Amino acid sequence: MAARAPAAKAAAVGGTLPCLEARLSPARQLLLLGAGHAHVQVLAQMAGAPWSGAQVTLIAPYDRQLYSGMVPGFVAGRYALEDCVIPLEPLVRRSGIRWIARSVRGLDASAQTVTLDDGSVLHYDWASINTGPVHNRALLEAAMPGAREHALFVRPIEAFGVLWPKVAAMGEARPLRIAVVGAGAAGVELVMAIRQRLPDAALTLLCGDAVPGVGYPPNVQARIHAALQKRRITILRDSACGVRAGEVALASGATLACDVPIIATGAQAPAWLANSGLALDAHGFVAVDACQRSTSHTMVFAAGDVSSRTDRTLARSGVYAVRSGPALATNLHAALQGQPLVEHQPPEHTLNLISCGAGFAIASWGQYSAQGYWVWRLKDWIDRRFVRRFRETV
Repeated sequence: MAARAPAAKAAAVGGTLPCLEARLSPARQLLLLGAGHAHVQVLAQMAGAPWSGAQVTLIAPYDRQLYSGMVPGFVAGRYALEDCVIPLEPLVRRSGIRWIARSVRGLDASAQTVTLDDGSVLHYDWASINTGPVHNRALLEAAMPGAREHALFVRPIEAFGVLWPKVAAMGEARPLRIAVVGAGAAGVELVMAIRQRLPDAALTLLCGDAVPGVGYPPNVQARIHAALQKRRITILRDSACGVRAGEVALASGATLACDVPIIATGAQAPAWLANSGLALDAHGFVAVDACQRSTSHTMVFAAGDVSSRTDRTLARSGVYAVRSGPALATNLHAALQGQPLVEHQPPEHTLNLISCGAGFAIASWGQYSAQGYWVWRLKDWIDRRFVRRFRETV
């Protein structure tokens, strides 16, 4: 199944204030790599009051961002795809920046250049990386041979949004056997959303050696486990080690009959970071300081799932990615103006809302948790408000 081709157009370059042209000639360059949750907020700030100090270019292959918080509702059939998207082109046009509808294929931190998927090379004076969560296809193929050919990947999420309706249509024609690989929030939300959309499907959650809801406190994991059982979802503490037509090979030596394997494992670092020259953590994510700036190259910023704070450990969560956006916008603007940066201090606890399908959800805040239909209504209100903010901006 093929995803929609990336948009093949770019927004026009915005003008630079005359008083700055002489001081900055030739124009200094800020590249925004990716249109993740943080960069969307940077664009919204620029759309409200365009920045001076550099020519800004957004590099993103899609003309919209599919908001991950609403994807489970989309899979369940509660939202149309258009309900869940933030259009990028109006934000780009209002902000007066340039947009290149391409993907990044390489970054050379020493030369301060970025290579795109068409082979073109761009110079930058500053760069900000917020590509959003990705799946490293090469690594996953090595761990699960056949995944590239037979599995459906949740990332990039824009491609998944195009492909999921085709799976849903297949499931309406006949009962499907679906296995979701991944024990984190993405996996558990997805498999319960599928249950709501396809009530006759045979659903399995492959957790590896983890428990459903890995990373959450035990009381939240208990709620998730009960919700999965109530929805007749089989929980397997086994790992996928290969994917073939009609089945998934398991580490235990058994095979699982499966029509649609869905890869919903945790976020991975983009493969092109490995040779970038940037300081990376043990998992390949960009090491950043409290100002979300690279610890090795001060002209590079990174936020969201692609980054790793050296001063504190943060979960790879869309909640933290969203909260990092305003601070990133503030520091990028300060960098362009030659002003001091400010530290971003994420809250110790965040409100996490886990959709369970059927208008039901689980809430967690630190060690506290709750569940019910009212939690889903709260999540629905928060998610719709987030998307509406950017639509109103444009």
